[in-house]
Amino acid sequence: QVQLVESGGGLVQPGGSLRLDCAASERTFSFRTNGVGWFRQAPGKEREFVATIRVSGGATYYADSVKGRFTTSRDNAKNTVYLQMNNLKPEDTAVYYCAAGNPVLSAIRNHQGYRYWGQGTQVTVSS
Repeated sequence: QVQLVESGGGLVQPGGSLRLDCAASERTFSFRTNGVGWFRQAPGKEREFVATIRVSGGATYYADSVKGRFTTSRDNAKNTVYLQMNNLKPEDTAVYYCAAGNPVLSAIRNHQGYRYWGQGTQVTVSS
């Protein structure tokens, strides 16, 4: 069973930046053929879509709440997907997950469209 591994979370002040990395536990699992979605879940709230990068052309899509502040990208040579988070706000505080899958475009914001998940990494934005 493929496991995704997130890293890069931590504590940052409002306005600061963090980069999350997502890698696969198995070297044979390629992000060239598996799209990646980023989701987050804050205490007492449902898991919500943050961003995704598609296999086809590397197209990216973002939740309105993070558009213009977050960027997801893929390094095929390192087989790693990134979520660069800038101008972080306290409301961005959550556990962030990466997930792999190829849902149809109409379903990219639904976590059920992604088959493989990471364990999550905590991001806390606080002064």
